[in-house]
Amino acid sequence: MDASQNPLSVGDSIVTSNAAWTFAGDTAKNFDGHVSKSVPCYAEGHELIAQISDFFVGGHSVCYELGCSTGTLTRALARRHGVNVKWIGLDIEPDMIEQARESTASEAHPLPNVSFITDDINLHPYEKSDFIVAYYTLQFVRPRLRQELLARIYESLNWGGAFLLFEKVRAPDARFQDIAVGLYNEYKLKQGYDAEQILQKTRSLKGVLEPFSTDGNMDLLRRAGFVDIVTVFKHICFEGFLCIK
Repeated sequence: MDASQNPLSVGDSIVTSNAAWTFAGDTAKNFDGHVSKSVPCYAEGHELIAQISDFFVGGHSVCYELGCSTGTLTRALARRHGVNVKWIGLDIEPDMIEQARESTASEAHPLPNVSFITDDINLHPYEKSDFIVAYYTLQFVRPRLRQELLARIYESLNWGGAFLLFEKVRAPDARFQDIAVGLYNEYKLKQGYDAEQILQKTRSLKGVLEPFSTDGNMDLLRRAGFVDIVTVFKHICFEGFLCIK
C-alpha cells in the first residue's frame, strides 16, 4: 500500500501505512538512525557479534549477513577480519542495497572482500560458509518459510560454523507479554517517540513483523539440525542465539 493512503508517521521522517511497513524509500534513507533508537542495545549487539565472530572466522572463510539493510554490521565485521575473508550482505530491498553500496564506496579504506547483493534470502544459492548472521531479520520472514530457510542456513554452514540469530521475541504467556510490551513502550518514550508514533508503528507492522517466542525459535533451530544453541543476549523482548553446527 502507498504510504500516501492513510499515512502513518512513525518518527525519524518515516511515513508508512496500516499493515504495510516497508524498508524502501524513506525507511532506507533514515534506517540507521531509526533502528538504533527503536531496538535496545542495537550498537552493543553489533559489538557482541563482532567479538563472537573471532571464534569462527579465519583464513578464507565465507560469511553472510542476511537482511543486511545498509550494511553497517557487514562492513564492521569485514574491517575486523583479514582481506581473504569473503563477506556477503543480502537484502531483498534494492533501496537498502543501494545505501549499503554507497556507504561502502565512501569508506576511507577499500573493502574489496565485501559484496552487497539484492536477493531473497529464502532463495539465494549459499556457498559453504563459516559464519552467518541474521540480525533482527527472521522476524520479517513469513512464518511458513522460516523452517526451510533455517534448514538451508544449517546446510550452508561448515561443521563447526556458527549462525547468530537475533530476534524480537514474544513472552511465554500473556502476563509476561503485557510486562514486556509495557517496558518496551517506556523505552521508546525515553528515546523521544510520542505515544501516537508508537501506536502508528505498531499499526504499520501488523502482519509484517511476526515474532516467535524463545521456545518457538529454539524449536525451529533444532528442527533445522542445530543441537548446540545458547542465548548470548537478552534484553526485555530481544534475544540473541548462538547456534553452532
